[in-house]
Amino acid sequence: MAAKILVVDDDPNVQRLLQYTLKQEGYEVLAATDGAEGFRMWESEAPALILLDVMLPKLDGYQVATRIRQEEGSTGHVPIIMLTAEKEVEQKVRGLRAGADDYLIKPFHPAELLARIKSLLARFAPRESPVSRPTLGRVLVFYGAKGGVGTTTISINAAIALHRALGRKVCLVDGNLQFGDHRVFLDLGLDKKSVVDIVSAPSIDQDLVRTVVVKHDSGIDLLLAPPSPETAELVTHEHMPAILETLQSLYDYVIVDIDKRLDDINLAIIESAETVFVVMTADLSCLKNVRLVLETIGHLGYEKSKVHLVLNRSNAFTGISVKSAEGALKRTIEHQVVNEYRGAISALNSGAPFMFTRADSVLGRSLLQFARGVDKSAPRAPARALTAR
Repeated sequence: MAAKILVVDDDPNVQRLLQYTLKQEGYEVLAATDGAEGFRMWESEAPALILLDVMLPKLDGYQVATRIRQEEGSTGHVPIIMLTAEKEVEQKVRGLRAGADDYLIKPFHPAELLARIKSLLARFAPRESPVSRPTLGRVLVFYGAKGGVGTTTISINAAIALHRALGRKVCLVDGNLQFGDHRVFLDLGLDKKSVVDIVSAPSIDQDLVRTVVVKHDSGIDLLLAPPSPETAELVTHEHMPAILETLQSLYDYVIVDIDKRLDDINLAIIESAETVFVVMTADLSCLKNVRLVLETIGHLGYEKSKVHLVLNRSNAFTGISVKSAEGALKRTIEHQVVNEYRGAISALNSGAPFMFTRADSVLGRSLLQFARGVDKSAPRAPARALTAR
């Protein structure tokens, strides 16, 4: 049976083009010319996907998407692709936060539209069986060899790439307990729950964790650091392994972003991890720190394979080549992420990660390649079908 697609656009030329393109691919097409009509047709026709223009009479696209998400609750999820002539990142972020799953800027190529439609229909297809497969339960730690190398940026965007592009269920943990940056990077307020709400409870279990994790617009779950440095003292090295073990039972990937200190808490997190990704740049001070980290982890009795090196800003000119860096460290650098400073800073300042709003950028493609490399080493199992949130 052909998937039913609802097109909501007040431009008759756009309507004709979209209907022709979709019918050629075998889709059943419904059409609405204003936001109110589009909302009513979603209620009555239950389309498999909606193409939603932003500038509409009666109700604009943001309002329609918001109302649909409110009405759906947790019982379903219709994929929404927003269509707009606006190129500003702020408009794109607004659409995604209203509930859109994807965003296309007019004019766009029909092939790109069809590719995105097929991807979303596959991602949100109903499960064939109510019994879900076991989670992968992989705990991955991201550790910066020094401040400013981009550890938090890589961990956040890797988590989003694993979820949105590869279909994995992901929880991102801000392990910098005193001065975590995830609230800032993801534009979240101090009112959100944190790891303190877990350790303050009499016991740690799945039900408790589910009530504490924060749902991000990108689809990943977040376990945030305490809202103030003082409350970080409530979290001990005994708490973190228990929390991570519980998260393992709920997620395919638990991504933990930790700070530079190798204290009892961070060592307990590293002990729980399958792999530690040491993020670095190609400069002398960083290479010195990486060498010390590798020596310390070796002295702790861990295998070399537990540590993977991630060279961030790999195409930036520092005077030290990748080959020279590998020679100085006497080991291979397993992963590289390119430098696109303007894109990374823009994402940081807007509170919208580039893998969420600009996944097709140079930086986004590089990060996706990294995420695929990480997921390639996972036990082979089909990616989780994404369900409604």
